[in-house]
Amino acid sequence: MEPGKDNYSRHISRRFNEELEQIRTQMLAMGGVVERQVSDAVEALVTNNAELAEKSIRVDKQTNEMELTIDEQCTKMIAIRQPTASDLRLIVSISRSIHDLERMGDEASRICKHAIEIVENGTSPRGYQEVRHVGSLVSNMVKDVLTAFARSDLELAYKVAKQDKNVDQEYRTALRSLVTYMMEDPRSVSLVLNVIWVLRSLERIGDHARNLAEHLVYQVSGTDVRHTSLKELKHTVRDESPDDETDLSEGN
Repeated sequence: MEPGKDNYSRHISRRFNEELEQIRTQMLAMGGVVERQVSDAVEALVTNNAELAEKSIRVDKQTNEMELTIDEQCTKMIAIRQPTASDLRLIVSISRSIHDLERMGDEASRICKHAIEIVENGTSPRGYQEVRHVGSLVSNMVKDVLTAFARSDLELAYKVAKQDKNVDQEYRTALRSLVTYMMEDPRSVSLVLNVIWVLRSLERIGDHARNLAEHLVYQVSGTDVRHTSLKELKHTVRDESPDDETDLSEGN
């Protein structure tokens, strides 16, 4: 190759790497905004803070705009750069991740709307302890999965996916308790239902956090682990054969 062409190729490669790092940084910035949204939504509900809830709802417009901007950049990079292998996986992973982040923001907004409704119509007699507990679990999942992305840490990604099972279990337990309470006191139904919808939104945010963990595993390992069990995910993360051990404690 001629010296001039060699310099040109290195320049193009450097520019491409800079563009990749830029969209990765933007995705993490969007994640930071969503992480705060989720935290504020839970805090707004358990403290009956309508002002904080309204503030968090307004932030949702920012996350929507960030999703559109990053997604457009991903599409252009694929069309113009025609990336392959790990570069392509990075772009695809980011494109998938921002959609999950946007859905998290939507669920946080729903929580805030229920919080405002509770403030306007009266405090729910039950459910705040459950919301605080599940909200804490989910907030930690969001924080950890963003840290995993920043560090390309597959073990932490697996931990997040595993934690989703705990969130699902806590959600079901809380749901049974609140439904029983409503049956015993029908007058509480309208107020407690708002709390149940909040718990449902938190459970969905946990699902999206697990999706993010799976996107990272795909990005780093090249294996698509969507719709797989925790056991299969663990083996992918640790580069083990599924026959290496028997663990019946981990299902989907």
